[in-house]
Amino acid sequence: MSETDTEKATFIPGTDDLPEVRMATGAHQYGRYFEEFEEGAVYKHWPAKTVTEADDHAFCLLTMNHHPLHINDVYAKRSQQGRNVVVGPYVYSLALGISVSDVSGLAIANLATKDLSHPNPVFHGDTLFVETKVTGKKESATKPDRGVVTVHTSVFNQDGVLVAEFTRIVLVPKKNPGA
Repeated sequence: MSETDTEKATFIPGTDDLPEVRMATGAHQYGRYFEEFEEGAVYKHWPAKTVTEADDHAFCLLTMNHHPLHINDVYAKRSQQGRNVVVGPYVYSLALGISVSDVSGLAIANLATKDLSHPNPVFHGDTLFVETKVTGKKESATKPDRGVVTVHTSVFNQDGVLVAEFTRIVLVPKKNPGA
């Protein structure tokens, strides 16, 4: 790296993580402003994630969920699935996390999650693909610098089977509040 490059790479605590500073460097935008959401738009999030046994067990242990279906192979073999099932809250948390860079990376607040369902089980070794559809948006009635966006997120395994879905309501800033 040349001396000029070193000067350009100066870290300024408290400012380098601001969206406008990151974008000025050519970095990928993290999240969207209210104006950038369009009803009907579908975001296919990247990357997908393969769920490992270690992921599932760590989440179960961190959350004190010791149900044997998730952590005991012998018990799980006698269940209707015949093997361990990944704990549902981990699937939800993972999908939510995967969607942040496209949906709520600039969020002021996540206002609600509703209609969470797990229509099919997730197993160790499944790879999860996540996509989100914008289902609604409205400007704030009380604060002109923000709006509310409603999105529906779907989670599919490697075979295209729907394994989870949920709706989120997110409060996001406007890029141009006075426009």
